[in-house]
Amino acid sequence: MSKKFPLEERFSLTDQIRRASRSVGGQIAESWGKRRYVNHFISKLTDSDAEQFETRHWIEVAFDCELVSEEEVNKICDKCELINSKLNAMIAKADQFCFKHK
Repeated sequence: MSKKFPLEERFSLTDQIRRASRSVGGQIAESWGKRRYVNHFISKLTDSDAEQFETRHWIEVAFDCELVSEEEVNKICDKCELINSKLNAMIAKADQFCFKHK
């Protein structure tokens, strides 16, 4: 979607959207690597959730700048909301994902 943005947005809005959206999965991967400790696991999942909120923000800015349609912004925000729900479910059940210390 961001490929159609004007060149002057390349190093601002385009990069912000791409960085934040790509970071969601990266933070989830890091959380999996830190699942030895529940608090570290939750912290990285929280970071991932923050990145999806940031992605949502930048998409809404793109909409305000008339760079994306209402349909596009709604589609992405719906996906962000689904990610938010799943991350919150993982956070609520963090003990089930983490190693048990004996």
